[in-house]
Amino acid sequence: MYKQIIFFFLLMQVSISVMAVTPPGNTLTGVVKDNKGNPLPGAIVELPDMKIGTAADSLGVFLIKDLPKGKFIVIASLVSYSRTAIAVTINGNTTQNFVLNESVIESKEVVITGQSKATEINRSPVPVVAINNQYLKENISSNIIDALSNVPGVSQVTTGPNVSKPFIRGLGYNRILTLYDGMRQEGQQWGDEHGIEVDEFSVERVELVKGPASLVYGSDALAGVVNLIPTPPAPDGKVIGNVSGEYQSNNGGLAGSAMMSGNKKGFYWLGRVSHKQATNYTTPVDGRVYGTSYNETDANASFGLNKKWGFSHLDFSMFNDLQSIPDGSRDSVTRKFTKQITEADTVRDIVSNKELSSYKIPVLHQHIQHYRIMSSNNFHVLNGLLAVNLGMEQSIRQEFSHPEYAAIAGLFLRLSSYTYDVKYYFHNIKGWDVTAGVNGMYQVNDVTKGTEFVVPSYHQFDIGPFAVAKKNIGKLDIAGGIRFDSRTFHNDALFTATDPATGFDKYVPATTAGATQHFYDYSHTFTGMTYSLGLTYILSKSLAFKANVARGFRAPNIAEISANGIHPGTNIYQLGNANFKPEFSLQEDIGIEYTLQHVSVNISLFNNDIANYIYNQKLLTASGQDSVIVPGNRTFQFQAAAARLYGGELSLDIHPHPFDWLHFENSLSVVYAVNKGVNGVTPNDSERYLPFIPPVHGTSELRGSFSHLSAHMRNSFIKVQMVAYARQDHVYLAYNTETTTPGYILFHAGIGTDVTDRTGKVIFNIAAFGNNLLNTAYQDHLNRLKYFEEYPGDPRGRSGIYNMGRNIGIKISVPFTSK
Repeated sequence: MYKQIIFFFLLMQVSISVMAVTPPGNTLTGVVKDNKGNPLPGAIVELPDMKIGTAADSLGVFLIKDLPKGKFIVIASLVSYSRTAIAVTINGNTTQNFVLNESVIESKEVVITGQSKATEINRSPVPVVAINNQYLKENISSNIIDALSNVPGVSQVTTGPNVSKPFIRGLGYNRILTLYDGMRQEGQQWGDEHGIEVDEFSVERVELVKGPASLVYGSDALAGVVNLIPTPPAPDGKVIGNVSGEYQSNNGGLAGSAMMSGNKKGFYWLGRVSHKQATNYTTPVDGRVYGTSYNETDANASFGLNKKWGFSHLDFSMFNDLQSIPDGSRDSVTRKFTKQITEADTVRDIVSNKELSSYKIPVLHQHIQHYRIMSSNNFHVLNGLLAVNLGMEQSIRQEFSHPEYAAIAGLFLRLSSYTYDVKYYFHNIKGWDVTAGVNGMYQVNDVTKGTEFVVPSYHQFDIGPFAVAKKNIGKLDIAGGIRFDSRTFHNDALFTATDPATGFDKYVPATTAGATQHFYDYSHTFTGMTYSLGLTYILSKSLAFKANVARGFRAPNIAEISANGIHPGTNIYQLGNANFKPEFSLQEDIGIEYTLQHVSVNISLFNNDIANYIYNQKLLTASGQDSVIVPGNRTFQFQAAAARLYGGELSLDIHPHPFDWLHFENSLSVVYAVNKGVNGVTPNDSERYLPFIPPVHGTSELRGSFSHLSAHMRNSFIKVQMVAYARQDHVYLAYNTETTTPGYILFHAGIGTDVTDRTGKVIFNIAAFGNNLLNTAYQDHLNRLKYFEEYPGDPRGRSGIYNMGRNIGIKISVPFTSK
């Protein structure tokens, strides 16, 4: 560990010294004003590609020094004003002024995820969504993925309020690649109840790619990318900070975070600490749900230099979560939750009301730790830019499942990942912006320290060279590229024997007398070619047409290949299949964007055909009963077939004149998923649909936004929201794998404002929220706890565990800044 840390420090220092021979820097200066000619002090001007920005002074004047030559997207923004993005050619002392309008229709964002360079979102043929910090602040959630679940086309698989996995257009797990500031987030994504190990307070904004992004990121980006972009450092010459707190009534959730950052002459630093905890959440049907409490502590730090040669940043993060494990066990008469108290598990105690309301984490729980070091570097080399990004992550997952041996982990996984991403942004070649590079990772997973073995230890190496290009020809933008991926994979044989001290299995060498072989050696190399080609045609200032076709690639994960054991926290005995081939997808997208002063419409349609689609299927006995290898656990095995997913999203935003402060925002998400069978054989009716596909759903929100509500209240909002989910009866009924889910409607509301002093400086921000105001009893189709049911014959007609009931929350944030 320490050797790797020293390596990263040396890398940064050597990089800086090497860049001392680069050409002198260039400057960008100008004035930011509103459309009446008034200067806008505090407006932020930034270059996303260079990760550099500054704040305008009291006269609206800004200056950014030490820039390389080239053409870059430059963004000017200020709260309550539309963001303005301009492509600026930097050469010597460059001047560019900005005019910002008070926003009515939400402004077009600039995105970096899945692009060769920073791109205005309306000019990207790839379906991309940007979620800004205002959206995150004006909603309440239990984790960062939950915060995205109302974005059109996005869903979440949940195991209680603190464990969420992103789904995009019906696909998730290892088909969705999560990034943190552009770096792969690696943490046993194959697991049903393995959430995203990121501090939600550290996330400033999110970019979502809805479709294959394998071209830029390789395997695991077959269905899309979630890029969590952290808080940027302070502008040059400033010290900024923020202290925030949050409370949620349903589970007594308490959360807080403190951040401080400074920047002087191109050297910046940033630090953050966060903590959150909650007791068991409450539903109208189940009361408090035992096994859903959590206690999480996180920390982040970063340092960096922005100079004429480019930039060099070093980032550290730590995530530490104690997470209860629900199993859904209940007393057959009272329906009260019970808990395991002995290894034999012949009798269970009913959980007391005191325990249900306690913040104390029970004996059976998960301990998840994630550590990250990331070095991001961008150098001005030969009239182009060379990006060198290296990372090291360690994910440690311990699942304590032995009530009489509390200190012994049942499942103990230690995953070490070493990522690399090297690419060169060529200087404009006859109008083409070309980027070429190679990225991948080396990964080692050690499972030998536990007593339960669902997957074997393994190591793998990924490498993928690629090239992408884009060109603007008047109103037409063309973008595309090609890539070749190779994953060399090997899992180890694993032998176990009984530990005489505990009676549990333990890892032993193969030569041990009486050892049982649990896993066998397996080696394979998975390869694939991917590509993308897209067009955007800007017919007018208001109307844009988009089309894109892309091929995705995904190598099978460790569980799909080699699983053979109980996975604690899932009530599942999981079996893999060593004969799987890689998944390949071919997705076609078309889109229309129509934006007027008071109305905007966005339509995005897709069709996605997947070869060798891997899914989980319950196993039954010959008599039709659940196959049971270990009592108390259902048996599942991964299968593969051809699949087709199709659908789209519709967004309609109305700002009725003359009530420009009023926003009526609506969205509809539709995805259908068909199992096309194996070798052209049509499956029967019970197998015709794919499992775990979100139903048709939509959101309508009526929001009032007020930039100057009173002398001391600015950037205020009040909103009501309706979320409607249709009945999902397109389900995988075969082998009782899943069941239909009734539709439901939820109502949410929120109100908040900045409180300012006489000069307009923000003293604090406060907001209150109410989710599921009518306390509706419902089960989301992707809620895994829906199937945690020991006694399906409940006379009340209820089965499984329900989603969270009414939840009232409050957020308070206190910012500060100084020179």
